[in-house]
Amino acid sequence: MKIVICDDSIEDLIKIEKLLQKYLESCSGIGAEIFKYTNPSVLYDKICKRELADIYILDMVMSEKTGIDIGSQLQKTGSKNVIIYITSSDDFALEAFRVHAARYLLKPVVEADFFEALDHALLGLEKKEGPSYLIKTKEGSVSVPYSKIEYIENVSRMLDIHLTDGENLKSIFIRKSFDAEVGELLDGKGFMQVHKSFVINLKYIKKLTQNDVIMESGKSIPISKSRSTSAKKEYLLFVSGHYR
Repeated sequence: MKIVICDDSIEDLIKIEKLLQKYLESCSGIGAEIFKYTNPSVLYDKICKRELADIYILDMVMSEKTGIDIGSQLQKTGSKNVIIYITSSDDFALEAFRVHAARYLLKPVVEADFFEALDHALLGLEKKEGPSYLIKTKEGSVSVPYSKIEYIENVSRMLDIHLTDGENLKSIFIRKSFDAEVGELLDGKGFMQVHKSFVINLKYIKKLTQNDVIMESGKSIPISKSRSTSAKKEYLLFVSGHYR
């Protein structure tokens, strides 16, 4: 998860960052990268280039580009993110509502209000992206939406999760069996196990043959002989149900 803080006041930005760090430390299972900007124009340009984050914590009144300018540009991208506005004035609440901000907080920010806003933001992301799969990595636990997983491979008793954006996540050593680790994905969630070491997302199949499946990324994944018939049947059922 990527979280952006943008405030042209360095002092206020540091305060918000400390609150955000405190919130993340109090939550289990949330892996987040924090990006900070004191120049709103730099952030605006990144959004125009579709270098996007999941949650934006924005000051409302800034030089060159306002929080509303940034929020309006985010809307144009059609991306599924959440905005929290923080401002020293309540004069812009209507504008914040127009860009569908999750919360509108006044400075100085009250910790309880900020934490509630983040709870609300995470809930909003979950509703937009659907359920998530929790992965334990060396850097900590990371929650990945099912929709972003292309396939998972079992490599030396570690999960190698291949995401739709080309990124890879590697888990720590798994104590359970591979089947047990991926069990929740196979329970009617649009995933299929085609091999003892591979689980794939049915949405991202490009071509399925008797011996392998070609994913959207171009990766060829083997289908074991014992699963060949059932894999074909399951995929046909998925396709017929998805497009009817």
